[in-house]
Amino acid sequence: MATTPSKVTSAAKPAAAKRPAAKRTATRKPAAKPVAVKRPAVKAAAPKPVAPATPAERAATYAERAAHVQVGAVLIARDQVVELVSDVAAKVGSLEAAEKELKKLEKRGATAQTKARREVKKTRTRVERELRQRRNRVEREVKKSRTRVEREVRSLRKDVEALPQTLQTRVEGVVAPVRVAVAPVVERVQALAA
Repeated sequence: MATTPSKVTSAAKPAAAKRPAAKRTATRKPAAKPVAVKRPAVKAAAPKPVAPATPAERAATYAERAAHVQVGAVLIARDQVVELVSDVAAKVGSLEAAEKELKKLEKRGATAQTKARREVKKTRTRVERELRQRRNRVEREVKKSRTRVEREVRSLRKDVEALPQTLQTRVEGVVAPVRVAVAPVVERVQALAA
């Protein structure tokens, strides 16, 4: 791969060198006593990266960036593993410490299991109680409805059974005066016919 002669870019020149000589002298200030003012530390600005000129340089830049990303990810993962191992080693440095940690974990697991069982039992009891209440409520409503329907059927049956007797009484009440009124006419007709 052939190398190209390096060009001096404007990014490499110091800021004072970019200004014309006349301005350099005009911008100087007389030396004054330094004032003790605390200022936060300011990081020096990183030089602006120069865009690669050729496609080969661009490809090389992309490949380099991809390699940097992979190396950075591996280093972060390594740091996390080292931190985890050091935490575990600090907790479980000896056999007694390991047994103590295991007992602590076992106790925590047993507590969680007991709590979960208690919650399941409480939920089951609540659901069973609600179902019983709903079933009893439905049974009461059905019983009330059945009793009301039976009462109405009995009442209607009595009315229907009494209807012929009532009709007969009414008809006799209407027919009796008619018979009385018609009896003299019937007697005359019979007398004339005889």
